[in-house]
This record gives sequence, C-alpha cells and structure tokens, in this order.
Amino acid sequence: MKFDVAIIGSGLAGLSVALHLAETNKVAVISKRALLDGASNWAQGGIAAVLDSGDSHEQHINDTLVAGAGLCDESATRFIVENGRAAIEWLIEQGVPFTPDASAELGFHLTREGGHSQRRIIHAADATGHAVQATLEQKVRAHPNITLLEDHYAIDLITSKKVATGDSAPRCLGLYAKNVKTGKVLTLAANHTVLATGGAGKVYLYTTNPDSATGDGIAMAWRAGCRVANMEFIQFHPTCLYHPYAKSFLITEAIRGEGGVLKLPDTEGADAGLRFMPAHDERAELAPRDVVARAIDFEMKKRGLDHVDLDITHKSPEFLKEHFPTIYARCMELGIDITKQAIPVVPAVHFTCGGIVTDLNGRTDLPGLYAVGETAYTGLHGANRLASNSLLECVVVGRATAKFIAQQEKPKAIPLPAWDESRVTDADEEVVISHNWDELRRFMWNYVGIVRTNKRLERAQHRIRLLKEEIDEYYAHFRISRDLLELRNLVQVASLIVESALSRHESRGLHYSQDYPETLAKALPSVLTPPQRR
Repeated sequence: MKFDVAIIGSGLAGLSVALHLAETNKVAVISKRALLDGASNWAQGGIAAVLDSGDSHEQHINDTLVAGAGLCDESATRFIVENGRAAIEWLIEQGVPFTPDASAELGFHLTREGGHSQRRIIHAADATGHAVQATLEQKVRAHPNITLLEDHYAIDLITSKKVATGDSAPRCLGLYAKNVKTGKVLTLAANHTVLATGGAGKVYLYTTNPDSATGDGIAMAWRAGCRVANMEFIQFHPTCLYHPYAKSFLITEAIRGEGGVLKLPDTEGADAGLRFMPAHDERAELAPRDVVARAIDFEMKKRGLDHVDLDITHKSPEFLKEHFPTIYARCMELGIDITKQAIPVVPAVHFTCGGIVTDLNGRTDLPGLYAVGETAYTGLHGANRLASNSLLECVVVGRATAKFIAQQEKPKAIPLPAWDESRVTDADEEVVISHNWDELRRFMWNYVGIVRTNKRLERAQHRIRLLKEEIDEYYAHFRISRDLLELRNLVQVASLIVESALSRHESRGLHYSQDYPETLAKALPSVLTPPQRR
C-alpha cells in the first residue's frame, strides 16, 4: 500500500495533520484501536489560547515559562501561543461545539486552570476532547483522500538502513502494521511518516491515560536513530478519581479553577476536612500541577491515606451540572453526589512532557519522519506542562507540519520488502507477557514516581535491563502480538525515563530527587542520543 503521508495515531494531532493535507495528498491514518480510543478523546478541561482583549500573548507565554520551571524553549512557546487563536478559529470552522457565552468577546465561555493568570481555556463543558475528536472524526471519515486503518497497530518503521536502496542517505520509507482482525502484516510505503501516537502513561501502574498510551512512537523513533529529550518529566495529574470501579477517570483541573478545594478526608480526627494546599504554596489549589501533586503525595504518605478529598459543594447544583456534566454523571453512577459530597482523588500519571526531538515543523532527526503532539518534544512544556497547552500544541504544530510536508518534493519510490515471519513460531506462553507488563508498571510506580532517589532509580534500571533481555529474545522467536509490541515499547520508554532521571542532578518541575533537592542555576534539557548515532 502506497501513500503520500502515513499518520500513526488518530488523536487531535494526527487528525489535524490529516485534514490539512488531504486536499492534495493521499493520506493513511493508522489507529491501533477505534478512532476515538486515544487520550485526546478523554481530555476534559479544554484548550488554552489568548481569546480576550484582557489577556495577552506575553501573559500566556510567561505563565507557560513559569510552569515549565526554566526549561521551556521560549521561541517554541512564543510560536505556539501566537498561533493559538488561528488554531481555535480553525476548530470552530470545523464545527466544534465549544460552550457558548454571549457576554464573551469571541462568544464562547472561557475558564481558568492552575498556573494561568487569566481565564483563557475554551472548552466544550467538561468533555472538550470528545467534542473536538468527534467533530474531526466525521470530517476524516467523509474525506475521499483519507484511508482509515482502524484496529491496525504499527510494528516498526521502515528506514533506508533496512532496505537495499543503493542510496546511503538515511530516510524513513514507511512502516509495517498488523491488522488485529485478520492477523495480516501490511507493508505501508509513505513519502512522509508522521508519529502522532500520544504519550506513555501505561508505563506506570496508575494513570489517567487510555490503554493505548504505550509510548509506541517514542520507542519506534529511538530504534530508528532519533534523539529524545526530557523523558524524566512525567506529569502526575493531581486529581484522578479514587474508586475501585473507576479506571483512569480524571477529575478536571477546571474544578479547582472554579473554586474546588483540597481537604483531608473526614476520617482524619482533629484534622478532618482540613484544607491543606495553602500550607504548601501561596497559590493553593491554583498552583501548577507538579506542586499540587507533590503536596497530595506528601499528605497521603505522612498520614497513610489512600486518597484526599476535592470539595466543590459550595457551588450551586445548577452550576455544577451545567459546567461539569460528565463528572457529575460519572460520580453519581458510583454513588458520589458532587453537589453534596467531596470527591475522593489521588495523583496519577497524566502526561509525558518529553519525547522525540523535533523542530516546529514536526521534523525529527530522520528525514521523512515527523512527530506531533504528546509523542514529540518541541520545548513547549519544559519541566512541567501548563494545563491545557497540550491540545493547543497538537493543532498548531499539526498545522505547521502539514504545511511543511505539502511544500516538499516527492522522493523517488523504492520497493519495500514484505514482513518476514518465516523463522518464528506462535508464542508458547503468553502469560510471560502479562507478568512482565505487571512487573514493569509496579516497579516504575514504586521507584520512578513523584519523589525519586538514586537508589530507587538504579533498582528500576537493573530490573529494566533484565526485562529487555527477556522481551528481545521473545520478540526474536515468536510471532508478534499487540501485547508483546506494547510491552517492548513500554520497556524501551521506561529505560529512557530512568536514564534521563539519573542524568539530572537537581530537582526541577516534575522531577523531584531526594538526593538532589536543590535547583541548579542553569537549566538544560536532558537529550539522549541512540547508540547508533553516538
């Protein structure tokens, strides 16, 4: 199968690239599950952009730089912020049903989230990601130039190194992808390949991410020879719903933006119901996510708690049902009436701030290969992502990447080899994969979590080394499955996280080390280079 552009991933970044290119290019979108199964569809809060005359680009840039703890790339931040309004206007043109507000300049309600100095979050109630994704999905499905390959998972990239081309210049030529339903492996040739695979939250035991967030793009790009950066900065969302029957359900930051407060549970004796955030930071509940997550982690460990409470019962039931209908409905299903009861919450892995090193046109170190969205590192997020900047980055950089690709000359077509399974057999014990998967996620949670030490990181590194050896042997001898590929990718990403964390001899943003509690005077990104490029 031959395409002008193959896009791996079907979140907001991938669909934005697809729609911008499809008028003049033959585009494939490869989604390892259904089109709406990614993290973009789960995003609740909204998209940050300067949409009111009382706000300014400089304020949004400054808020981003402050949250990023000295590690944001200022030119990348400026480019993304200054193109924010155009990105929102494009989404409005596509028909995204943002929450209206007749009194607002643009006609849409703007909310505020932690770390923002202004109300600048445009949203669709508390299910913005779904509203955006559902709108773009309809456009993508209807477009004659877009081929959708749902339930297909990418195995690996095809590079000129793997193909006898007679040309020594390195280039990405496409990918191998397996059809989940038929088991057939497809060879997809593409002039340009875009990684839009999202983050790597499933490397940890507790995450707000969907099951598809297994770091596939980062691992594939690393194996293909691309650098990665800032992998130690894993954002823990402070407030994931704590309930045995609620897997990965996020309680949006906008709850705190609208006045929700964090308290100790009612079981805490004399301290029952105590609001604790003012004791940790003068910004209290509106402090950036790393500060709030560490504060909750501190209180839970100090007191032996399973969770803390997020209380917004002082707001009227009408306000809560209008602004947070999804959260209200889900909590009611679980017997929690947020108009009368506090919401039990815990921190959980939410966002991968580092990723594949790219420029602002999405270009990686390998010609023909691009990365956009959470899988990429543009320098916007620094040591800690500012709330609601991620969907903004998806649209702005997705658009810029599409524009760059559209201007490129088509390279010479090269025949690609079919996938070879002649020397492998069916796996004898699939249970090995599930055991290794569980072990990885548990020790990453215990050893590479919100608070780190060198000893914990070294333990994790040792365990990862052993797992990698097992998985590489398994991969070489048995037919691939989605579980095996995802585990292989997760172990690679875990290795990159730990290596990056060990290389940072300070505490900054989302990386807090008990061995190095001070922050260095000069901030530098931690860039890792694959062995084949050293």
